[in-house]
Amino acid sequence: MAKALADDQVKGYHSDGCVFPVTLMAPDEAREHRRRLEDAEAREGPLHYRVKPYLVFGSANELARHPVLLDAVEDILGPNILLWDSAYVIKEAMDDSYVSWHQDLTYWGLDSDQLVTAWVALSPSTAQSGCMRFLPGSHIGGLKRHSDTHAEKNLLHRGQTLDQAIDETAVVDIVLEPGQASLHHGWVCHASRPNASSDRRIGLTLQYVNPSVKQIVTSGEGATLVRGEDRYKHFKPEPAFKGDFMPEMVAVQQAAEHLKHDVYDAER
Repeated sequence: MAKALADDQVKGYHSDGCVFPVTLMAPDEAREHRRRLEDAEAREGPLHYRVKPYLVFGSANELARHPVLLDAVEDILGPNILLWDSAYVIKEAMDDSYVSWHQDLTYWGLDSDQLVTAWVALSPSTAQSGCMRFLPGSHIGGLKRHSDTHAEKNLLHRGQTLDQAIDETAVVDIVLEPGQASLHHGWVCHASRPNASSDRRIGLTLQYVNPSVKQIVTSGEGATLVRGEDRYKHFKPEPAFKGDFMPEMVAVQQAAEHLKHDVYDAER
């Protein structure tokens, strides 16, 4: 029996490649996490797309370990879960930045699709604010052809874009309220439009993998065991969070970010 998701939600994840909404917390609690994030931004500078913020920031660490979220991930991946990566994805109000149609696993260097990405909303994520959109069933069959565009307003590292037309009549908007999350498959085709609203669109993405997954592009990547056990030891255990932006943990996070960019930039 599933822990957090209904049986039809689990089936829907496997057939569609995405399930939403998953309610993690009350809106007031989500607003408190947003306040903590924006206070941290005022002190530390932008946190948008900064790799593995759970290593250096208590709010991100708490969200990454949220029991309802981990229960939902366990319903898909099983009882042994590694937290492999994470990033805040933020679009400022009236921002024309966008994310092109792509599949996440294209440039992540992993040997398996036993991965789930959670997208946790800290502000309303709507069609107007540029919510994530996905093409149901597009994860089936795995990798599709992409081209690197390096387009200026594309938020993706290489501007990677699917080499195929998208049937817009089949696309689903992932509308989330603060405190809700979506879970999506690493091969599902997804994108997002610019933020045409008067508020920031703030989400925290978290990538969870089964410990059997390997990194095949580089060596030395780390991950954090958040549930169960890791019998494979394919990733180095990451040091535990010690407090907001502790210098030694910032150094660990920056090293992880450099390594991640080496993976992103590797030729395929």
